[in-house]
Amino acid sequence: MTGNREDGERGGATGPFLEIACDESGSDGENLTGGNTDVFAHASMSLSVATAAAAVREIRDRIRSPAEEYKANHLLREKHRAVLEWLLAPDGPIHGRARVHLMEKSFFVVDRTVGLLLGDPGQAVALFREGRRAFGEDDWRAFLEAANQLLRVRNNGEPGAPVEVFYGTVGALRRAHPDTDATAILERLAATRPRAVSYRAAFLDGPPLIPVLNPLLPAIVRTAALWSGDGRPVRLVHDRQNMLTPDRIAWIEEAARQAGVGLAGLRLVVAREDARVQVADFLAGIARKIASDELNGRGDPALTALLRPYVDPASVWGDARSRALLTAPAAGRDVKRSRVR
Repeated sequence: MTGNREDGERGGATGPFLEIACDESGSDGENLTGGNTDVFAHASMSLSVATAAAAVREIRDRIRSPAEEYKANHLLREKHRAVLEWLLAPDGPIHGRARVHLMEKSFFVVDRTVGLLLGDPGQAVALFREGRRAFGEDDWRAFLEAANQLLRVRNNGEPGAPVEVFYGTVGALRRAHPDTDATAILERLAATRPRAVSYRAAFLDGPPLIPVLNPLLPAIVRTAALWSGDGRPVRLVHDRQNMLTPDRIAWIEEAARQAGVGLAGLRLVVAREDARVQVADFLAGIARKIASDELNGRGDPALTALLRPYVDPASVWGDARSRALLTAPAAGRDVKRSRVR
C-alpha cells in the first residue's frame, strides 16, 4: 500500500498521497431529532500505524480495563480524566495531527430543509437562531420533528403524511406567532408545498442513493477537503459502515472531484484491525460528548479548551454560544503536513 507511513513533515511520506484515518460517533441515521444523540462527530487523523498503536497501548496501560476493545467511554469516565487530558493535550500524541467535523443535528435538519425547499440555505441560520425564542420550546420542537419527518426517507405512514404534517405545523406557527423574523421565513416556506410533494413522490421509485439527512457522507467529503487543502491528494481509511456502499463511495469521490477536493480514494477497514482508526474512534466519541455537553449548557471549560484546536471551523453548527466556545479562529489552525484551507 502506498501513502503515508511516517509521522513528521510532508517529506516523510513515501506515496503520492496522504493517508488519513477516520471514524464517526453519534450516527442515528436520518432520525436527527429523536435519536440517542444531538451531535454527530467525524474525526480524522494523520498518524503512522506505529504511532497510533503506541497511543492505544499507552491508553490501555493507563486505564487497565479488561475490555478487549476500548471505546471513547473508557476515557470519558471521571476516574480516567488524566488519560483523556493527556490524549488531547498540546504535547499529546494526536495534537496537530487530528481534526473533527461536528454537526449539531437539529441545525442540520433546518439547514437541509431550508436549502431543499427555498434554495436559500443562508436563511437556515436566521430561522434556527430565532425560532426557539420566537415560538417557544414546544412549538420549536414540533417544527423540528415535522421537518425531520418531511425529509426522512423512511416513513411508516401514508406517503403524503409528512407533507401534510409539515405544512400544518408551519401554518399553526404562523398563526400563533405572527410578526417575527422567524415567521417571515415560515411565510416563504408555506409557499413551497409543490416542491415538497415532488420530493416525497420521488421516493415511490425507491429510496435515493444519497439521503438528504444522513450526515456521514457530506462529513467525509469535508474531511477530504480539510486535509487536501495544500494541494496534495488524500486517501481516506474509514471504519466499515453499512452506509458506505460501493455506489455511495463512488458518489463521495465524484462529489469531491466536482468540489475541487483532492480525494484519491476511500478504503474501508475493520476498526479493531487498524490502530489509526481506533484512535479516530476515540476522538470522535470524545468530541461528540464534549460538544454535546457544551451545547446543552453543561460544558467543562477545561475539556472544551482542549478540544477546540481539533474542531473544524466549518462544522455544521447553529447555536452561536457553544459555537464560539468550541471553535477557534481559522488563523493558526494548520494541521501538520496539511493546511486546513
